Amino acid sequence: MTRSYAAEATAILNHLGVDPARHTGGTMAVFTPLTGEQTASLPTDTAGSVADAVTRAQAAFRDWRRVPAPRRGELVRLFGEELRAAKDELGRLVSIEAGKSPSEGAGEVQEMIDICDFAVGLSRQLYGLTIATERPDHRMMETWHPLGVVGVISAFNFPVAVWSWNTALALVCGNPVIWKPSEKTPLTALASQAILDRALARFGSAPAHLAQVVIGGRDVGEALVDHPGVALVSATGSTRMGRSVGPRVAARFGRTILELGGNNAGIVCPSADLDMALRAIAFGAMGTAGQRCTTMRRLFVHDSVYDALVPRLVKAYASVSVGNPLETAALVGPLIDGAAFDAMQAALAAAKAAGGTVHGGDRVTVGTDAGQYARPALVEMPTQVGPVLEETFAPILYVMRYTDFDAVVEDHNAVGAGLSSSIFTLDMREMEQFLSAAGSDCGIANVNIGTSGAEIGGAFGGEKETGGGRESGSDAWKAYMRRATNTVNYGRSLPLAQGVVFDI
Repeated sequence: MTRSYAAEATAILNHLGVDPARHTGGTMAVFTPLTGEQTASLPTDTAGSVADAVTRAQAAFRDWRRVPAPRRGELVRLFGEELRAAKDELGRLVSIEAGKSPSEGAGEVQEMIDICDFAVGLSRQLYGLTIATERPDHRMMETWHPLGVVGVISAFNFPVAVWSWNTALALVCGNPVIWKPSEKTPLTALASQAILDRALARFGSAPAHLAQVVIGGRDVGEALVDHPGVALVSATGSTRMGRSVGPRVAARFGRTILELGGNNAGIVCPSADLDMALRAIAFGAMGTAGQRCTTMRRLFVHDSVYDALVPRLVKAYASVSVGNPLETAALVGPLIDGAAFDAMQAALAAAKAAGGTVHGGDRVTVGTDAGQYARPALVEMPTQVGPVLEETFAPILYVMRYTDFDAVVEDHNAVGAGLSSSIFTLDMREMEQFLSAAGSDCGIANVNIGTSGAEIGGAFGGEKETGGGRESGSDAWKAYMRRATNTVNYGRSLPLAQGVVFDI
């Protein structure tokens, strides 16, 4: 081990103003996937302390909902400024805690800055509609009002960006936020909250406890999910997690935004620019060590270009650099923990048993450290069976031949998840069919780019077992508000709708 990442993480937290009592002396151990070193030991919350946090957030909501939306936007603008000032430190902490390369760590913080910019503009655009009414001397309209306490449950792979997508929109929409980060990446949450606290101090007039962080495992998340005072739960994680969260929130008539699994696929057509496709596939499948929800996991290649593309991909997989991205220029960093490595090996064994030819996937030793490093695996499969139909959160790309376009679109859609998809083609008809109602059934459908790399301007999310939620841009703000339809009678009579007569 060449350096102590624990000491570096502590120094960053201290410089950002995180109370040392929040990351020392507790029972929840946190480790960096870069080396396996323990970086902190955090005190955890309980169901009772979560309930207290909700009570505090409800009190904040009663005040914050009355603040004009453009004024709420000013807080988010200040948050964006503070993020710009802390970008290098927070990005470095993301890399230490999640194992990301420096550019990916910094890029995640840039996403936070971008959503703040988006939300500031949005604070003056929370538009309702004026609606035509059948009654004379009446006006009908819809208005949007703050919803209430928003609970955010985030995953380890994007430990801060997803929270910011929710928080920036929730704040301008008039809501307080309670954040339960992954127990694998809580330090970045404490750091992000400290940066937001700086913005709150500059803002000066926000209610106390407008944004809070609760720390713990599944029990803490369940306490947030089950609390009737939490109006909206935005949860990012596995489909299995979503199957639990969704019904529990629905049982109390709460709302959810679910961002779940993504068994994402690409299609390479005969006319594709193979050089472009190669680069896009390599990043989409191997970037972040295959631990993005939008990672490309399945690839269908037309028989006429299969032998021109796939051997080049196999070569890229064999030569891509694997290692500690903070010590080297490696493009592929570690898996998050040993369980992720074991899941990868189990999937590769199942693929081999189903007739697949496995290229790569073996363990890579990085120095003497205990990080979980693996060479990305490309698996040539005869058909889409077995592990190909399931999402394994690791750098595995299953590659299959196809000959018929209509049939490959059916195969593309024949999995449970429906998050991201892409097609590589210069044929306008193939492109348009893929983007049509008869094409990709995913929430994200791309042409001549990979499945990863979404921008905050477009609503992010997917269909089917991905949960149907939408975060970030477009009109995703509506999920954080409640709609009211208003009818105003400015006349001197009382005509009833649908011609109903009720004279007394």
